[in-house]
Amino acid sequence: MQIPHDTRNALETVVSLVNTVPEAGGADGLADVEALYGFARTHRVSGVGELGPRDLRAVQEVRTRLAEVFAASGPHEASELINRLVAAAGTTPQLTDHDGYDWHVHYFAPDASVADHLAADCGMALAFIVVAGEQERLRRCEAPDCGHAFVDLSRNRSRRYCDSRTCGNRLHVAAYRARRKEAAG
Repeated sequence: MQIPHDTRNALETVVSLVNTVPEAGGADGLADVEALYGFARTHRVSGVGELGPRDLRAVQEVRTRLAEVFAASGPHEASELINRLVAAAGTTPQLTDHDGYDWHVHYFAPDASVADHLAADCGMALAFIVVAGEQERLRRCEAPDCGHAFVDLSRNRSRRYCDSRTCGNRLHVAAYRARRKEAAG
């Protein structure tokens, strides 16, 4: 699947944002305004001005709506969720070439809030996946104690874990040990 650089970056941002949701008993990855600044810095969200509690609540709402797309039962439900998200952001597509990147499209207005910026760019990246007929690539980790979101960009759509080095390896080692124990016992 051929995905442009800016769309790939937006998909990575979607996954990171969705995965800030607190897991059972865990900490919220966007618990305060400082965490939001850190997220914006890490994901190179451009045009971020001064942020406050209102911005934090708005981004947390965008996060919830993006997570709903990963749980959508099919392309019709996903498209409805994405359409509402992008429309609420008041998109204004613009061609740009900044920070050493080739030409690409920003879907947010130049003065957009960080929440509208994320909703527009991330929503359009998810729309790209749905339009390509690849919604099944929007997955949740199959590790029993994980459930993180990820986008399966493998050629044969076979990825099962959010990170093969942690979740995948841990489960493979556990299965290996169980087989060895069974063979020995």
